[in-house]
Amino acid sequence: MKIVLCKIEQLNVVIDLTKKIWPVAYGEILSKAQLDYMINKFYNETALRELIQKGHVFYLVQDDNDNYVGFVSYEINCEPNKTKIHKIYVLPETQGTGLGRQFFELVKEKAIENEQSAIFLNVNKYNNAIHFYNKLGFTKVKDEVIDIGNGYVMDDYVMEVAI
Repeated sequence: MKIVLCKIEQLNVVIDLTKKIWPVAYGEILSKAQLDYMINKFYNETALRELIQKGHVFYLVQDDNDNYVGFVSYEINCEPNKTKIHKIYVLPETQGTGLGRQFFELVKEKAIENEQSAIFLNVNKYNNAIHFYNKLGFTKVKDEVIDIGNGYVMDDYVMEVAI
């Protein structure tokens, strides 16, 4: 496996991976209508380009056959001295292989290089990934409900780990 910086012209890879990962990750949590709405709103090329312009950094992971199997995005100083992991997803068949941990370690390394004090993220309150984040040392710091339009909300925990 190798982790590579995502170039603007590779954003279609992020979009394709999202369309494969999200229905599995959120299929039992969100309605198909909300899934489709969120993918179309947040994972189109224009929206992703805007995130990069705002300081989000994306990395992709390739398997031994050069197939893309996951991505992560983060933002240094999203809050003062804190890095936010905005997105961390791997294909269902690669879960449990250590890729998520590798992504976390990459973000942690970048955060330390930038003298950050913590890493935080949002996770849906019903997402099994909470257990993964707990293993990495994250703890819940607050609940957050975010209106994303069209009558939908994201009902999340904010989790944080000091570094």
